[in-house]
Amino acid sequence: MQRDLVERARKGDHEAFAELAGAAISRLDTTAWLMIRDQERARDAVQNALLRAWRDLPTLRDPDRFDAWLHRLLANACIDVLRRDRRHRLDVAITDTSPMPVVTDPAGAIADRDELERGFRRLDPEERAVIVMHHYLDLPLPEVAATLRIPLGTAKSRLYRGLDQMRAALDADARLGPDVRERRPA
Repeated sequence: MQRDLVERARKGDHEAFAELAGAAISRLDTTAWLMIRDQERARDAVQNALLRAWRDLPTLRDPDRFDAWLHRLLANACIDVLRRDRRHRLDVAITDTSPMPVVTDPAGAIADRDELERGFRRLDPEERAVIVMHHYLDLPLPEVAATLRIPLGTAKSRLYRGLDQMRAALDADARLGPDVRERRPA
């Protein structure tokens, strides 16, 4: 079904492309927001990715790889948005789609989330893209590497380096103590 839509869209069928985009838009919006953490800029990135997809769709060699190709376009669009405006750093929220556990300490949960967000702000956009695609989109590293058009070793090192930097940032915050963390900008 999707292959047929991609083939039709490659030949200029606007309705087929609209159906493909409509099926992917929710996931694209969520992914862009997780990478950028600004709704307007995330929408801009999704729009740019969809425009590039429409423009470059005739060059797509394997219609069965449409979703991976579209996510690569989105990741590149998000990185472009972030590079254009270095004042805003890429933030990633790790979201679990399983039912929410019962939180006995809501203040502790908020503090944990804030610590994670501070750690993500310290990462480069390329590292954040790998972490979002691997942990949020649940893509295996070989597919992340193929989607971003980077060698598998580069994807592995970005994931390792990003997670290592997150750990170091969280450890540093833990050593500072809660009263110092509260005064630091989030």
